[in-house]
Amino acid sequence: MTRAPAETAAQADDNTLGTLPLWDLTHLYPGADSPAFKSAFDGAASAARDFAARFRGKLAEAAGKTGDDGLGAAVEEYEAIGDTLGRLGSFAGLSYYANAADPVLRKLYGDTSARITEIYADLLFFELELNRLSEEEIEKALAADARFAHYRPWVLDLRKEKPHQLDDRTEQLFMEKSMTGSQAFNRLFDQTMDAMRFTIDGEEMPLEKALNMLSDVKEPVRRKAAEALATTFKVNLPTFSLIMNTIAKDTEINGRWHAFEDIADSRHLSNRVERDVVDALTEAVRDAYPRLSHRYYAMKAKWLGMDQMNYWDRNAPLPETVERTIPWDEAKDTVLSAYGAFSPDMADIARRFFDENWIDAPIRPGKRTGAFAHPTVPSAHPYVLVNYLGKPRDVMTLAHELGHGVHQVLAAKQGALMCSTPLTLAETASVFGEMLTFRALLAKTTDKATRKAMLAQKVEDMINTVVRQIAFYQFERKVHTARREGELTEDQINEMWMSVQAESLGPAIKLADGYETYWSYVPHFIHSPFYVYAYAFGDCLVNSLYAVYQNAESGFQDKYFDMLTAGGTKHHSELLKPFGLDASDPAFWGKGLSMIEGLIDELEALDKG
Repeated sequence: MTRAPAETAAQADDNTLGTLPLWDLTHLYPGADSPAFKSAFDGAASAARDFAARFRGKLAEAAGKTGDDGLGAAVEEYEAIGDTLGRLGSFAGLSYYANAADPVLRKLYGDTSARITEIYADLLFFELELNRLSEEEIEKALAADARFAHYRPWVLDLRKEKPHQLDDRTEQLFMEKSMTGSQAFNRLFDQTMDAMRFTIDGEEMPLEKALNMLSDVKEPVRRKAAEALATTFKVNLPTFSLIMNTIAKDTEINGRWHAFEDIADSRHLSNRVERDVVDALTEAVRDAYPRLSHRYYAMKAKWLGMDQMNYWDRNAPLPETVERTIPWDEAKDTVLSAYGAFSPDMADIARRFFDENWIDAPIRPGKRTGAFAHPTVPSAHPYVLVNYLGKPRDVMTLAHELGHGVHQVLAAKQGALMCSTPLTLAETASVFGEMLTFRALLAKTTDKATRKAMLAQKVEDMINTVVRQIAFYQFERKVHTARREGELTEDQINEMWMSVQAESLGPAIKLADGYETYWSYVPHFIHSPFYVYAYAFGDCLVNSLYAVYQNAESGFQDKYFDMLTAGGTKHHSELLKPFGLDASDPAFWGKGLSMIEGLIDELEALDKG
């Protein structure tokens, strides 16, 4: 269960790509039927029951003690159980993501998720009861108990949840019902996506391969791919519409019961970012649409010899771009070299992903589309999933996910409760890793046509990360707001999608029939509503951060590693202060967006020269 079948592994050996790695999940457990997996589950269940028996209803008493009876010892035990459950969940989840078409792995994932939820029912009281202690009790315990004081950042973060807490039984009901609510519809979405096939010139293919054809150099190939995608999306639209309606309603119910004012406030709270900071980012990006996406796509239409591009031309390579498949080993060397030029320590951490089988790279039926870096738990190590096809964008994706991986390795030192970075800063290391790789490649490029193609690709990636993600966020806001008035039809959702796309992409792109369905394949809308602005936050932040790096004489790398190692122990304002950056300053976002504009200026100058 933990490794791909032999015939799948053999497919990874491609003459053009080289041998693509498969991850080794035996680092977590030997298998789902192994004694280690079973005993870990039984041990966690027993530990959770014992923990509840010792501490439920007794935290006020524990707050006045130290040592093994104090709050510090209780948090340590709670964290240890959470680490074990996280390890079990990671094993089942990663096994499922590697081959969601396998019914045995689907059952493993479902059963594991259900049992973890059942075990957490014995632990749910802890955070709720801890938050019912007074400020005076908490402060006295933090001052008297060094073990509890170690968790001060986590405790103070937890206190921010207090106004939105319900009683224990209601919170338990919400947690248990999520298995038949949002979690169930998450799985329905994943399984629907995994099962879909797209027919292009008589060949059936999975989503990842069809999407990749939208970047083909030949316009007829892009058009056929776009039409095939639209056809299959439309057939499945009733299912996707049901899922979207259900997730939006589920989010609204949760928000209403937990006393959140705005539809995205629960996400802002989990990100530890203020709503006005996100609003400032959103407005700054929307105001910049004409200077960024509208301007760039008008330039690109001219390069392609068109008055107006079709939507399937948006990611087309430039006519002078030399198409080349990049072997895996070259991609590896490219990223590690760029990381190493910035910091040998950063490259050493990233190299472990290759050397120790922490990466799964080949495309295969049933495998999760896209890419991610999964942190698992501090007692283990992260894993990276990519779907590698040898495109330049695939190299940047590898650099991106390895940035996440390095971040997760460094932050693991904070332990299971404090290693998780809020989403607003979770993209920092990944986007920075991409930027390092891009700048290293650009510095070696002297050919004008190649340089233009590289700059264009980077601008497109940044537009996709900033402009496109803010448009996604605006789409979600429209959908979730309208859903409060009743269920939305497929046409209503399609219209909302087309309106935000027209605004963000501009008049140089024709949104032809079929594109109205393209909202349906975006997993973030289902798995993590309102997540998407974190990408734009991270990209703009890294643009500003990279400018500081370029002008720094020394010490930047140390401060950068300190920021990554902090994990979730500090607010974004604290983490950015050593770099002289402040995300609450309205001018901050302008600085980040100006770097994208500067790259477009450089492209325009190359075009004229």
